[in-house]
This record gives sequence, structure tokens and C-alpha cells, in this order.
Amino acid sequence: MLRRIFLFYYEGFKEMTVGKTLWVIILLKVAIMFLVLKLFFFPNFLKTNFESEGERVEYIIRELTTPVK
Repeated sequence: MLRRIFLFYYEGFKEMTVGKTLWVIILLKVAIMFLVLKLFFFPNFLKTNFESEGERVEYIIRELTTPVK
């Protein structure tokens, strides 16, 4: 049964013409979206706010172990 499912999708993707182009466009858009989000909206908080590795470790441990009130 798994083989039949795999062959169904494999043959379907193999026979695509316009679909391959659309998948390439979709993958490019997703890659660009994640790169833009990563660069502009999710800066490296630990690198910018702490100078040494020890300070970063202490901050993470403190944040993970301090109970929320």
C-alpha cells in the first residue's frame, strides 16, 4: 500500500509541466520570506545584549528556571 501511494505521487510529480514551475515559485517565495523575517524581525537577541558566552548562559538559565508569577 505504501508503495502504491509513493508511486502515485512520484508519477504525478514526474508528469507535471506547469506544476513544477509553480512549485519552484512557491519554494522561492517561502525561502525569501524566511530570510526577510529572520534578518529584519528576529535579530540575534543574545549576541546584541550580552558580550560573553557566560553572560548568555546565565541569562538563559535564569529565564528558564525563574517561575512565572
